[in-house]
Amino acid sequence: YLAKFGIMAVRRVKKSDMEKLARATGARIVTNIDDLTEKDLGYAELVEERKVAEERMVFVEGCKNPRAVTILIRGGLEKFVDEAERSLTDAVSVVADAIEDGKVVPGGGAIEAEIAKELRKYAAQVGGREQLAIEAFANAIEVIPRTLAENAGLDPVDIITELRAAHEKADGWKYGVNVFDGKVDDMVALGVLEPVSVKLQAIKSALEAVSLILRIDDIIAASRTEEKKGKEEGKEEEETSTE
Repeated sequence: YLAKFGIMAVRRVKKSDMEKLARATGARIVTNIDDLTEKDLGYAELVEERKVAEERMVFVEGCKNPRAVTILIRGGLEKFVDEAERSLTDAVSVVADAIEDGKVVPGGGAIEAEIAKELRKYAAQVGGREQLAIEAFANAIEVIPRTLAENAGLDPVDIITELRAAHEKADGWKYGVNVFDGKVDDMVALGVLEPVSVKLQAIKSALEAVSLILRIDDIIAASRTEEKKGKEEGKEEEETSTE
């Protein structure tokens, strides 16, 4: 009946898809057809059904101000599709964080190298046993650019040495690992940026994990000490009883 009047009808649509379609077209979801008005209608230049592989899909294109979009991922194997989906999800999340926070830092391990440099400077001022802990933390932070170099098939020793030298310059904070050219390069000029919120969360999570492990080690060490002390006291009591 609807087809005679040029109206396309789709049944069994998920609620989540309906909500996204409403955001894309600017339409409003109406539960009762008797309540439908012209103001509830959205806009799209093209709505058609297409066959993709063995499935039929409805494509809605040409929306005026879409607030929801769909990315169609295709691949020869399911694991390739899953990997592409994971990468796209990460990319979209990073862009969303950057837009929401409005602050970015150079990527490619540049910010980690700069933090490590400043920590080593601070450690030299502190001195004592605390200096060793701060330097160890700096080395741990520097694992990020080192891992980038290793994953790119580069010599991590050469890259870290070159990276440290670059960060001694006035504008050295911008330099990170260029995995494509196999050298240390200006990440800002290359457009390799990361949201500040992501970096802060990563460092906070790492610190929380380390603090938790250190607390557990303290508890285990204390338990072992008490257990050893208890055994020694028991042994002394046995020797006293024997005498």
